[in-house]
Amino acid sequence: MFNNKTVVYTSGTFDMFHTNHLKMINYARGLGDLLIVGVSTDELVSSYKAAPIIPFNDRLQIIEALRIVDIAIPQHTLDHTEIVKKLHIDAFVVGDDWVGKYDYLEELGVKVFYFPYGNGISSSSLKKTIHDTYDQVLNAVQKTKPEKIKKSE
Repeated sequence: MFNNKTVVYTSGTFDMFHTNHLKMINYARGLGDLLIVGVSTDELVSSYKAAPIIPFNDRLQIIEALRIVDIAIPQHTLDHTEIVKKLHIDAFVVGDDWVGKYDYLEELGVKVFYFPYGNGISSSSLKKTIHDTYDQVLNAVQKTKPEKIKKSE
């Protein structure tokens, strides 16, 4: 709590920003008065999965541009202990693909919410769709023989 306001923190990679990202951020916004969003740096993301497609500074600017976000900050670590203490976080929201990972924050007095993404869109599924579509187009092009172009005389 800061100035009698409930401070909510959510974080993520936010690569290839999509509707499930927006749903989670909207959910977090509804839990308090001040919303801080951490955007994982390229180095942090690369430490546990494939590097993001969209560079960090671009992803940060996308999050900063959202009207519902009060503050967007870089996230350099998956351990949120220090950020919780420094920013007086009351609630933490993260996708349900991280269930259990942040339960330790409850010992610091933080309510932890695991947002249910469901079966919808994800950055990983977007990347796969783009890759698969590219492969299909490439294969189709390679199978098609170019017709000879007749020169006009």
